[in-house]
Amino acid sequence: MPGSSGIGPRHSTQDLAKDARAGAIVALAVAVSGVLLGLAWLWLAPRIPMISDGKAVYLKDSEGEQAIGIDGWFTLLGAAFGLLSALVVFLLRRTGGIAVVIGLAVGAVLASVVGWRLGMALGPTSDIVAHAKEVGSGKVFDGPLKLQAKGALLAWPALAMAGHLILTAAFGPRDPSPPLPDWPGWGSPESADPPPAPGKDQS
Repeated sequence: MPGSSGIGPRHSTQDLAKDARAGAIVALAVAVSGVLLGLAWLWLAPRIPMISDGKAVYLKDSEGEQAIGIDGWFTLLGAAFGLLSALVVFLLRRTGGIAVVIGLAVGAVLASVVGWRLGMALGPTSDIVAHAKEVGSGKVFDGPLKLQAKGALLAWPALAMAGHLILTAAFGPRDPSPPLPDWPGWGSPESADPPPAPGKDQS
């Protein structure tokens, strides 16, 4: 039929556009949730106490592990948000699709960067010298909130991808099983040999 040749490509284009919109929405929503990561990191991460003698700025506790704790909290929070975002995306988009998975991955990377930069911006100033002059000599003040191990930025996307993969494999929709081949002798009425007619010689 003349009008039927364009139905398939048009329908396929509409599906692709719909999937692309879904992936973009997932990426945007996950990226925005990075604000929560930044606020939680700012609230839970330890502070690095610093002190100045009027000439230089020093760590008050040179053997302290606050810097490790800052990286550790960011990693733990990123992993938790990664699993949570994977669960939410799976529940809202149970059918999945490559666009949704890409959107989740891109959004998770952006969310980690947003959380990192926001936590630094809202935390103590990175201008240590100016801060030391402001508080005065011999006064203890908090050092800037810095992420030493940049690999912590991968905690959210890694756990998001792993969590979504596990949820999809365990609870995602299953493809229908292919039908069994209709071979002779498998019980198909059309393929079975007809019984011999009664009263005829069966030799």
